[in-house]
Amino acid sequence: MESYEFLLVLSLILFFTKICGLMTEKINLPQVLGALVAGVVLGPSALGIIEETDFLMTASEIGVIMLMFSAGLETDMKELKRAGGPACFVAALGVILPILFCGGLYYFFFSDSFTYMNFLKSVFVGVVFSATSVSITVETLSEMGKIKTKVGTIIIGAAIIDDIIGIIVLSVISGLSEGATGSPIMVMGKIISFFGFVAVVGFVVNNLFKKLDRHHGKSKRVVVWSLAFCFLMAYIAEKYFGIADITGAYFAGLTLCNITKTRSFVGDKISIVSYIFFSPVFFASIGINTNITGLDSNTLLFALLLFLIAVLTKVIGCGGGARLFKMTKQQSLGIGIGMISRGEVALMVAQKGLLLHMVDAKIFPALVLAIVATVFITPILLNMVMKNYSESKQVSV
Repeated sequence: MESYEFLLVLSLILFFTKICGLMTEKINLPQVLGALVAGVVLGPSALGIIEETDFLMTASEIGVIMLMFSAGLETDMKELKRAGGPACFVAALGVILPILFCGGLYYFFFSDSFTYMNFLKSVFVGVVFSATSVSITVETLSEMGKIKTKVGTIIIGAAIIDDIIGIIVLSVISGLSEGATGSPIMVMGKIISFFGFVAVVGFVVNNLFKKLDRHHGKSKRVVVWSLAFCFLMAYIAEKYFGIADITGAYFAGLTLCNITKTRSFVGDKISIVSYIFFSPVFFASIGINTNITGLDSNTLLFALLLFLIAVLTKVIGCGGGARLFKMTKQQSLGIGIGMISRGEVALMVAQKGLLLHMVDAKIFPALVLAIVATVFITPILLNMVMKNYSESKQVSV
């Protein structure tokens, strides 16, 4: 790439992601999908104008770190307490079943023998589909006036919990993949040490920011310090513990999520920077890496089955879990459908898997197609099931 060509690349990415994002927004779908489409159009699958470069890889890595920091920052601990036991159980089943069945499907299609790396890759594919992107569900329920119902409360709480579980499992798998030639016991020791490190550092930093919050909660310097803490945690996780940098970023955000003024102010400022620049580059980069021209019939069949299993594992797992807590069939089905949508977290994990060589380049487009399909199907099914749902009064779980 010529020395100034990156400016043209950025211009094209920002322009096309915004145009495509507005188009998907018009049909009540997240702008993230528009950014993906823009990347596919600009990349080798269509026009072939842009290809992956070191600059785009670095910018997209910064983007995913900031997105995961924001996800941690936006985690609502009060919502978790409010949702209680049902949400925890629903979330646990919503993680376990996708790992087992989505991972099992990958193993069936692409593993010719049982090896350590084939096993890790299978589990990683399952982890990609364990996370729930609740944004599309929240938007749909809000439009229907049902966000504060029992169904809405459990969906939000369970989505937060299964993201946390998914990140922990991702930490384990990424650590094991980095230490594939070493002792699994040593790798697990490093992972446990990381969470001990997070607990200690989190306690210290949380108390420090609480003091800052009283006097400088809405100061720009707090935003800078927060972002510096995010990048430092991402670096330490990757460099010293062999854990994905996005895990460090997520727990950095989690450390600050209960500091009221800092949380809202920092979240707002970072989301602006992320929305304007880093997120479009990240999601467009995923689209650029999604070369659908090379998909054969076997991979397309895998993508279709993966989508179906991704849907069923959430409906059966999460819906069945809700049913065990004596919820009605309609409530249980609504919760199961509300948890179907995968989105930015799943895409981030898939992208990280590509970099860690846990996801093969030839099946990466299949994962993206399955993820995108879950986002499309969720509001349609949710509207069908929940449009006639009502509660005599809004209930907290």
